Amino acid sequence: MTKNSPTRYISMLRGINVGGNKKIKMDALRQMYTELGFSYVQSFIQSGNVVFSCAEKDIKTLEKSISDGILNTFGFEVPTLVLNAVELANTLTINPFISDKTKDASYIHLTFLSVQPNDILVEKLSPLDFTPDEFQCIGKTVYLYCPNGYGNTKLNNTFFEKKLKIVATTRNLRTCNELLNRTRIE
Repeated sequence: MTKNSPTRYISMLRGINVGGNKKIKMDALRQMYTELGFSYVQSFIQSGNVVFSCAEKDIKTLEKSISDGILNTFGFEVPTLVLNAVELANTLTINPFISDKTKDASYIHLTFLSVQPNDILVEKLSPLDFTPDEFQCIGKTVYLYCPNGYGNTKLNNTFFEKKLKIVATTRNLRTCNELLNRTRIE
């Protein structure tokens, strides 16, 4: 992409196509993104991961536009988090669990937060013990290591949303890496 090219973004929708709730077909979702004026729109798996390009630089404007588009098109509200490709690359680079050779990468997850959490609320999490699960909150991301699987941890989206009082959505490391790969336009 050239210097004046649109920015590549990744949007992560919270809670669609989970347990039969808030069903959205990916072809209809991609069409909605295109109708919003986004280009190079790609979805990845059925859980609401969309990579796209646009000239808009304000993340909150993009999140609102996508959330409003979903409400108007599909009739329900869906929390939406947006990162640009550079943010996702940086987030993956500073993952504290990835360089630990004792950790199986298939059990590493990233919980993306809508805003940087309040430091006092994060500090209140520090003394809590969820062994064998581990977590570290860095910036707008909670890095998780769940050796018994994400489906078996108490460190889920709802937990972090209640404790940190912000919107959260989680993706496994493989999905995050694939989303970053899809931000590259050949």
